[in-house]
Amino acid sequence: TMVDTVNQRVIMNLRVNDEKQMLIPKGPSRYGRWAVVTGASEGIGKAFARELCKRQFNVVLVARREAALMALALELEKAYGCLVSVVTADLGRSEDVSRVVEATTELDVGLLVSAAGFGSSGAFVSSALDTEQDMLAVNCASSLALSWHFAQRFVSRGGGGIVLFSSVVAFQGSAYSAHYAATKAYIQTLAEGLHLELKPLGVDVLSCAPGPVNTGFAARAGLNMGKALTPDVIASQSLDAVGKQMTVRPGWLSKVLGWSLATMPRWGRLQVMSQIMKGMSQSPAKTK
Repeated sequence: TMVDTVNQRVIMNLRVNDEKQMLIPKGPSRYGRWAVVTGASEGIGKAFARELCKRQFNVVLVARREAALMALALELEKAYGCLVSVVTADLGRSEDVSRVVEATTELDVGLLVSAAGFGSSGAFVSSALDTEQDMLAVNCASSLALSWHFAQRFVSRGGGGIVLFSSVVAFQGSAYSAHYAATKAYIQTLAEGLHLELKPLGVDVLSCAPGPVNTGFAARAGLNMGKALTPDVIASQSLDAVGKQMTVRPGWLSKVLGWSLATMPRWGRLQVMSQIMKGMSQSPAKTK
């Protein structure tokens, strides 16, 4: 397949041109020479892949769409001179998660960016159960499994970093996006616990909790985003925060939402966020 051809070229480049494997990323060396980025075919994941290459990392791109990954791999290699490996995977399937882990065992991976995920909006009773269960698998189960596998690897290698993706809706429930908010609350709680537990072992864990972001995510979720953040802002500010913060709220809009809600009791945050999600939903009567 095309992916096999790309990855064979990466292997040959590693053998013939060892200095690229030895690229020294900007920042602490404990993050290694390679970063794994899931959800890399578009949006936030794609922006992280590009920003990591700017910072002299080699990257492993993971997503379902082979053509999009191939195009991005060629773009990044040409623009930044980095090595790029491609793994096509549906992270809603546990066997594909295992394949990502196996495909990266020979690389000096020191950073995991678990950006794959999607959401829904609208009335919970009108949602499709299989879609909600798939969201649970992608947003939560795959992040859990990848964090477990790579945390073990990073502890063994003496350092590393994990970036998980929370949301402004993670800090309270939200009507019209009830299950999505619940998946993000899971990630926020997981990231907070791992941040404290793994820090003494040399592994930095960061939760990225943005507000509305202008990506393909919004179209799938059925949201009118209005004044939304751009993915490149999320990527740049989040990578700057790895090893320095437990939770980052990139962009001014994320910070304003966080600050304005922080002084409210939880029931008040629930009411406000539910009204925001109701207004953002294209049709509150059904999930997109």
